Amino acid sequence: MRPFTARKRALLVLAVTLAAALGATGTVGYLTFLRSPVDSPPRACRGAETSGGPVVVAAGASMTRGILGADWVGALRKRDEFGGHRFVNAGVNGNTSADLLDRLETDVLDCRPDAVIVLVGTNDVRNDVALDTYRDNLTAIVGRITTVGTAHVALMSLPPLGEDPDDETNRRLAGYNRVIAETAAGAGIDYIPLHERIAELVQQPADPSARYDFGFTLAFAAAAQHYLFGRTWDQVAHSRGSDLFVDRIHLSDRSGAVVTELTAHWLATTLR
Repeated sequence: MRPFTARKRALLVLAVTLAAALGATGTVGYLTFLRSPVDSPPRACRGAETSGGPVVVAAGASMTRGILGADWVGALRKRDEFGGHRFVNAGVNGNTSADLLDRLETDVLDCRPDAVIVLVGTNDVRNDVALDTYRDNLTAIVGRITTVGTAHVALMSLPPLGEDPDDETNRRLAGYNRVIAETAAGAGIDYIPLHERIAELVQQPADPSARYDFGFTLAFAAAAQHYLFGRTWDQVAHSRGSDLFVDRIHLSDRSGAVVTELTAHWLATTLR
């Protein structure tokens, strides 16, 4: 048998390194972008038996899905006071208000919910969806839920994007939050002031490194820190110069706890 040459050893090390890197990349990609949350609608609402307690559906995008960033729906599920409740996570990565409207029947109404929390619009802001279009979609979502069943519905305002309130993106986001508040008032449903509570926690003046500059690379790097190296979402956020967001959009443990507490208070007063 011929001995390994230095070149062969280098090639072997390179091959092993590449295999490990590809494996790690695939693991992070699956855990972050492909894996379904616990009690997603296909599992919870299509032929599955419920516990008989109140059914709560959280409907939205990746911030609700809670796989990249804090899982506030999962945190509610673990609370003792909601032990008899069934929490359905109807968050889908990248969804806009139009996307949620398209899947409302299968992912929300088929669950026969007693309460629905809607947190959607961040991707509308990012995609520069017209405010009138966003208003129409949100109105249709609320109208469909309230017409078909007897569920209590709450609209949650959108948290800032990054921690600079004067950033152009956050100035645009303010218009979408006005639409949310107006839609809730017009429909006679509840409004949960998530943006207002998160904004109170933003440091002033804003750290320039915490301005909104979201991208796939930033999100993937945040997920890698969490899933490969076991860092908490707060630790991931701090590595980016932020207290509240792991990648300028998705929630740290600290900001996720705000969502959990606001929602818990609403549920406690609504489903008495």
